[in-house]
Amino acid sequence: MKAPRTAGALRIGIAAGLGVLLSACATTGPVESRRSPSLPDSPPVQTQPRQQPSAPAPGLPPPLPPAVVAPPTTPARPAPQPAYPSEREGRARVAGFLPPQVRDRDGWAADIFSAFAALKIPPTPDNICAAVAVIEQESTFQADPVVPGLPQIVWKEIDVRRERLHLPRLLVDAAMLKTSPDGRSYKARIDALRTEKEMNALFEDMISELPNGKALLGGYNPVRTGGPMQVSVAFAEEQVREKAYPYPRRGSVRNEVFTRRGGLYFGIAILLDYPAPYSRPLYRFADFNAGRYSSRNVAFQAAVAQLGGRSLTLDGDLLRYQGGQPSDEPSATFSALLELVPRLGLSPAEIKRDLRLEKSAAFAQTSLYSRVFAAADARAGSRQPREAMPRIDLKSPKIQRKLTTAWFAERVDSRHRTCLGRDRSASP
Repeated sequence: MKAPRTAGALRIGIAAGLGVLLSACATTGPVESRRSPSLPDSPPVQTQPRQQPSAPAPGLPPPLPPAVVAPPTTPARPAPQPAYPSEREGRARVAGFLPPQVRDRDGWAADIFSAFAALKIPPTPDNICAAVAVIEQESTFQADPVVPGLPQIVWKEIDVRRERLHLPRLLVDAAMLKTSPDGRSYKARIDALRTEKEMNALFEDMISELPNGKALLGGYNPVRTGGPMQVSVAFAEEQVREKAYPYPRRGSVRNEVFTRRGGLYFGIAILLDYPAPYSRPLYRFADFNAGRYSSRNVAFQAAVAQLGGRSLTLDGDLLRYQGGQPSDEPSATFSALLELVPRLGLSPAEIKRDLRLEKSAAFAQTSLYSRVFAAADARAGSRQPREAMPRIDLKSPKIQRKLTTAWFAERVDSRHRTCLGRDRSASP
């Protein structure tokens, strides 16, 4: 490859090469939560003319008789709800569950309770300890946790990418020697990297400082999780589109993830701010790692596999996704369901319509969900589980041993039980 003949061409070549190379330097941790795609709302209910009842599909129970409508009665007065605790009371309540070794207990308790109050999540012992257990597992209560060996990880990924793309080492070395806004070269900053926050700041500088950096490097920031709960940046950006961010912002949503206050707000939101009718907190912790409703969806996949007599990967993803949206390429679960069309009495279009709700609570109210489990229960002669552990191996340059979603969920669940046993009367 010939070297550029002008200084301007050299700068553009360096910037483009750097963007391609560092796009592969993902520093996602073992507990990054996969983004819940933005999916359409439940389809509107269509009013159909009354038809004569037909025989139930094979494997399904007979239809229920028409419901008897009782005469209207005066609704009972709802029980009074306990008042939400004051800020002072809430901070003290949270502080009583923090591990004894936590530094700046007042600050951590204030930020945790502030997130609960902003999201209107009841600060019960179970909920407080769920957040505390995840924070302890993810960062041991460090606002900006250190990633051991981060410079070596980054350099290794850069070199692998350079060789794969057959880029000259001279081009890469020249890019790394360029002076960054803090006065150091990019090489010096990579060598000194300790945290994902520092890596994020490094990339933000390259995007704003290099010629056409925003056009060339925008969207290529490899840091996808951060903060004391290692929350997904993609989730945080989706969250602020649905709910107003409760704090003054100092820059982008991405930057807020790397603050203690913002990282806790987004982490508590993805952990607790959705209805999950699980029998144990263990499955909510699995969802935190694998994606919302993954534990419910895995149980659904297991029921489909049982009915069809075929093996499925029990990962909780019922469809394939591209760019956060359902792909036209059929997933293994969808293909297995197509073989059950006569048995379920649903068309392929109806099946896909219901599967598109897999990341929401509404999926459990669909015809597909109810008919699959009705058939699975009838075949087994007993009620089949509605929750199961996702079988996912965690992969990241930071992981040096085999870890799984089950490992993560069980560790957090153990910390949750320990937290519940702490002295609630501990002074803040």
